[in-house]
Amino acid sequence: MADSEALPSLAGDPVAVEALLQAVFGVVVDEAIQKGTSASQKVCEWKEPEELKQLLDLELRSQGESQEQILERCRAVIRYSVKTGHPRFFNQLFSGLDPHALAGRIITESLNTSQYTYEIAPVFVLMEEEVLRKLRALVGWSSGDGIFCPGGSISNMYAINLARYQRYPDCKQRGLRTLPPLALFTSKECHYSIQKGAAFLGLGTDSVRVVKADERGKMVPEDLERQIGMAEAEGAVPFLVSATSGTTVLGAFDPLEAIADVCQRHGLWLHVDAAWGGSVLLSQTHRHLLDGIQRADSVAWNPHKLLAAGLQCSALLLQDTSNLLKRCHGSQASYLFQQDKFYDVALDTGDKVVQCGRRVDCLKLWLMWKAQGDQGLERRIDQAFALARYLVEEIKKREGLELVMEPEFLNVCFWFVPPSLRGKQERPDYHERLSKVAPVLKERMVKEGSMMIGYQPHGTRGNFFRVVVANPALTCADMDFLLNELERLGQDL
Repeated sequence: MADSEALPSLAGDPVAVEALLQAVFGVVVDEAIQKGTSASQKVCEWKEPEELKQLLDLELRSQGESQEQILERCRAVIRYSVKTGHPRFFNQLFSGLDPHALAGRIITESLNTSQYTYEIAPVFVLMEEEVLRKLRALVGWSSGDGIFCPGGSISNMYAINLARYQRYPDCKQRGLRTLPPLALFTSKECHYSIQKGAAFLGLGTDSVRVVKADERGKMVPEDLERQIGMAEAEGAVPFLVSATSGTTVLGAFDPLEAIADVCQRHGLWLHVDAAWGGSVLLSQTHRHLLDGIQRADSVAWNPHKLLAAGLQCSALLLQDTSNLLKRCHGSQASYLFQQDKFYDVALDTGDKVVQCGRRVDCLKLWLMWKAQGDQGLERRIDQAFALARYLVEEIKKREGLELVMEPEFLNVCFWFVPPSLRGKQERPDYHERLSKVAPVLKERMVKEGSMMIGYQPHGTRGNFFRVVVANPALTCADMDFLLNELERLGQDL
């Protein structure tokens, strides 16, 4: 192939490259940014899978396509995708579109570098160090370590691995055969990544001891103490407690001070999964929800959620200053982490993680923070709380809407009771029928494209809606629309 004629490529034609990218950016601005964040547009244009396959023409062929066709492909991709920046998208713990964070993501993708050594990512190695320092300071630590991970689940898994390694460093070389039966503890409201992490790391899901939660979804410290005693009596070795600050469904914050007391008494690693709730630390008004987080050994925090930094942006923060991350995960590959480099090799952070290639996740957060400052981000958090409170008060005023509980965070959980079930709570089939309402309304709203709200059962409770108030562009009018639209969609039920 070296001697044959080169295949046609835009790479040799800078004018054509620029024209294509300008056109693609125009499509992105028009379709994804302007239309994708406009309340006058659909959240999604729903198609059934077989129809969508035909519309997208997904087949990959031997011959390439023209620029006009490629641009139409780009438009179609955006058109049929869910617009998570839309003010009526309440479906996930992330939403909204911050322009400065998006600018950072565009720059990151354009530079296409890997954040494992200073020589290939000098700007981003230093930037990540500074952003992590800022996040640690908000937790309450003047020193420590950390790394950006590909999602909060991986941050939680790293914490489990680090806690195990700290207790039994021989396991890195000799494996699971060196370990006694281990036990880790988390509440029944924890994120499912704790169970997955235990399985992935070879501990097994049986090693996860599930601690009771109270009626608001908070871990019960007294039951944690009891579970630790039971594990020890059964011959297991407790080594970690994972508390949750902002549970997925109810938005509950575990009592960190009391849990930290238990961990201190038993010598256990305290990990706080604050993937959802960590950003509350920016608010002087609401940061009390995380009182005690400074006593943790590790914290998972996802700025791509409440801060709208864009997927993905997930930090694992450590109080440790002994280079535990690198000792636990490092393999000292001689072709990448040479020790005789011409700069300080401590700046080569790639050996702190189990990945090799690692995308840059700090720039979008750094650029947004530079633009907003602490004060701007604090206003964003406080505004979200104010809108959640507005929504709650409006729910209380309307017939046919019933709160699951008073929220302490931004998860507003409630039932829509249709006209046919109002006043009929005493019927033996009431809860069964009510549980079928949310799935029907979800289908209707998605197929119309008017909004997206998540629903789920929870314990003995039948399906209810969980509205996540996180998009920084939301207004009271969006809250009103949400309730009005539910009433419209459900008036015949």
